[in-house]
Amino acid sequence: MSTIVCIGSGNMGAALMKGAGCAANAANGNIFFTDVDIEKARALAAGLKANVIESNIEAVKKGDFIFLAVKPQVLSQVLAEIAAAVKERLNCGDLPVFVSMAAGWSIAKIKAAISVKLPVVRIMPNTPALIGKGMIALAASPEVPAEKISELEKMLGGAGIVDILDENYMNAATGLSGSGPAFVYMFIEALADGGVRAGLPRDKALRYAAQTVFGSAAMVQETGKHPGELKDMVTSPGGTTIAGLAALEDGAFRGSVIKAVEAAWKRAGELS
Repeated sequence: MSTIVCIGSGNMGAALMKGAGCAANAANGNIFFTDVDIEKARALAAGLKANVIESNIEAVKKGDFIFLAVKPQVLSQVLAEIAAAVKERLNCGDLPVFVSMAAGWSIAKIKAAISVKLPVVRIMPNTPALIGKGMIALAASPEVPAEKISELEKMLGGAGIVDILDENYMNAATGLSGSGPAFVYMFIEALADGGVRAGLPRDKALRYAAQTVFGSAAMVQETGKHPGELKDMVTSPGGTTIAGLAALEDGAFRGSVIKAVEAAWKRAGELS
């Protein structure tokens, strides 16, 4: 069983390691955390029945998969710290696979930071991974063996759906699925506000709004029907739904959503 080390113990790293443990259907004895705040790493590891490594350098020496779960602005410091240990493993012909989730850090940029042709996987998870319902885009460098990609897919599958794509599309995936939950949460909040305006109690309005979005998303996934077709199934001539859709069109709803994804995509490119 591969040894998995997560450098960083924030929410996303925790979610992915929790998913890795679920996917293995076993105790998390092969999962390790390290963090500049080692007590935080210990608390997280205890909760997941995982283990702790005291430093990033030890993490590189031990791991088969090393997750770089730190903020983008911190990643350059981490890579500089571990560069010598990475080169030692290269000299032994035993490089681990590095898995980065840092927005704006391309595979080429990570390799250049250490000056080694690393096996690097770049992923873009989103926050629903915290409950095992994430969307995880994955792009791998040529140095990553096919069997390692398959192992990583299985590992991450406990946190949600994993989809392999060309790295050229990663910024687009960031704008859509990485930032998208915030857009959906805003829609749920607005939908609930509409319910309150129509007279529903706040708690019921929020419950109905969230379940409506959840169920509608499941309909798209499980029926395979185009969202437009499903929309038409709800829309009766002269009925309530078409009146609401007309109001959304008056407010440029679809255009605004498209512009939101485009703005997030452009910002992801600026961070690269």
